[in-house]
Amino acid sequence: MIKEIKDINYIKNLSNYKVTLNPFNKVIGYYINDILVGFLDYSVMYEKIEINYIFVINEYRRKSIAYNLIKYVVDNYDFENITLEVNVNNVSAINLYKKLGFKIIGIRKKYYDGIDGYLMEVKNDNFSN
Repeated sequence: MIKEIKDINYIKNLSNYKVTLNPFNKVIGYYINDILVGFLDYSVMYEKIEINYIFVINEYRRKSIAYNLIKYVVDNYDFENITLEVNVNNVSAINLYKKLGFKIIGIRKKYYDGIDGYLMEVKNDNFSN
């Protein structure tokens, strides 16, 4: 089950990630048997969506949780495009994003503690289910 996380402190049990609270920001969680196993932090700015962070507990990875979190956002918003940054070494995430129709549109030099990051984007009409 996917639902919005209202109490941001709740995710501190999963990750050290710090959510930036602003009027555009939202966080949704993926629950299995009422246990939070992953979450997606994203911002909605008019017709644009930016994925800020996605996290899934190790033992629940490769079970379509990240896909379902992204799909939830796609299904619940009218958007022009979705953007995100990903570490160039995170091959499994890059492959997931490419499978969903994201394309690499730029490189952020030394974005992740000295490691480059890809800027990726998918336009609404190019999203792949």
